[in-house]
Amino acid sequence: MKTIYLVAAIVGALLPMYFFAQYFGSGGGGLAEFISALFVNGATSGFASDLLISSVVFWIFMWVRRASGPAPWLFIALNLMIGLSCALPAYLYMCERQKATSGS
Repeated sequence: MKTIYLVAAIVGALLPMYFFAQYFGSGGGGLAEFISALFVNGATSGFASDLLISSVVFWIFMWVRRASGPAPWLFIALNLMIGLSCALPAYLYMCERQKATSGS
């Protein structure tokens, strides 16, 4: 599973970055315009809301498990800068790696 998580984290970083680069490269504007574009209609608002709620739940999960898992700060930063599609599999990869190192 460790390899699958690592591949998912890489794909989860590259794919969103590709679309973000297209948006900002086409003169998409700054952060305020980007956030406005996330909620431009019901479909995008639904996806954005789902992602925001999932991200907050992921942060809470990491915070509760911080004693037995990797420190959450790197993954919160990944979540904010790239997205949950990178942060969650990266966190799971690090959990698997930590488990293998500790011999569990």
